[in-house]
Amino acid sequence: MQSGAVAARRCVIWFGEPSASERNALAQSGWSVRSVNAPGGELRVRGGDIVVAMADLRESDDRGLDAMGELMAAHPRLIWLALVSSRTSAQAPRVQRILQASVDFFTAPVDLGRLIDTLGTIVGGKPPASGGDIDGIVGRSPAMRATLSRLRKFAPVDLPVLITGETGTGKEGAAKALHQLSVRSGKPFVAINCGALPVNLVQSELFGHERGAFTGANARRIGHIESAAGGTVFLDEIGDLPLDAQTSLLRFLQEGTIERLGSSQSIRADARVIAATHVDLEHAVAAGRFREDLYYRLNVLRLPMPSLREREGDVELLAQYFLDRFREHHACRARGFGPSARAAMRRFGWPGNVRELINRVQRAAVIAEDALVSAADLDLPGADSGNGSAPALGVARVTAEREAIMKCLRESRFNISECARRLRISRVTVYRLCKKHRLALDELR
Repeated sequence: MQSGAVAARRCVIWFGEPSASERNALAQSGWSVRSVNAPGGELRVRGGDIVVAMADLRESDDRGLDAMGELMAAHPRLIWLALVSSRTSAQAPRVQRILQASVDFFTAPVDLGRLIDTLGTIVGGKPPASGGDIDGIVGRSPAMRATLSRLRKFAPVDLPVLITGETGTGKEGAAKALHQLSVRSGKPFVAINCGALPVNLVQSELFGHERGAFTGANARRIGHIESAAGGTVFLDEIGDLPLDAQTSLLRFLQEGTIERLGSSQSIRADARVIAATHVDLEHAVAAGRFREDLYYRLNVLRLPMPSLREREGDVELLAQYFLDRFREHHACRARGFGPSARAAMRRFGWPGNVRELINRVQRAAVIAEDALVSAADLDLPGADSGNGSAPALGVARVTAEREAIMKCLRESRFNISECARRLRISRVTVYRLCKKHRLALDELR
């Protein structure tokens, strides 16, 4: 026999039992499959082979999950993928440790196309698909790649998630993505803005009420949590939830039961809770405005959303994405962004984050007279023309902004919530503008 180099094989070591369709799809893509029914024993890999290990957790019990975790720890140089199901997602802490050690994971039934693509990127030496976009969430910056990676790991783990970040960073979009990538994706996604609920109706809105529970309660009402049945409840601005409602929410998270207002009967409710806040909950706990035990119940998995100024290079990518989406439904001349617009977007601080970018892009798409949007169309300071007009315009704009916020504060009698509603911005933006223009609210009041 003539000696020579042996061609490298591409092999998937599948810890579990792949289905016939999974095995065939891999074989057609040039991957051999070696099935190992128990996560024990010695792994023998031929030198030069390209090997990827699949941790199939679909039928694993606690003992199997522990054994798989030990095996992964013993072979850290292997490239590990993971496969989970609704059954294994209940074993949250063990599953979470395995997912953190994997470069990517899949939920049953397996998206075979994505699996093959992921294996292809591994062969090509590129980052696996877990760093890519998720529907509605666009970004290539290091900050966004880290966020997307964490989001993919959290999605299949059926535990509460606390999403933090400034107003306008896309917290609701992240919550929807967590739901869509979870085993609950076929069930309802119910979003509730806790800050917009009338104080006297919070309990009824969240947990429902019985007929006669209060004046005007003419019929039984199912609350948002109960209506989510098997799905996900997204509690936006959780820091604004009154203390009595916090107690009821804590009971639900601890026991999985709720009580409708006007009833003493406990009702089983199955919904995953995702909460979001732009305020510092640790500070709210210290000030007595938020229950410490509820905070720890919600803060099991934490997903910080980066501000737009932290997402280097993403602003132009996002602007084009939002413009393309706008053009799908509205006729407009704008097709892209000119040099002045791109430079202005890179320089701007974006206090309203992605939400502000969307608003400016949509407004620019409506008023733009040319195919390329300008800095003026975006209502952003353009490149310095050298004649002194740009700085003058900047000073005029700052002055007008200060006068506008002062006028609104006076008209609303320095009620921050009312001022925010009139200006159609968030309360945190009102506070930020006051700080920017050195407006001492206590003194002005």
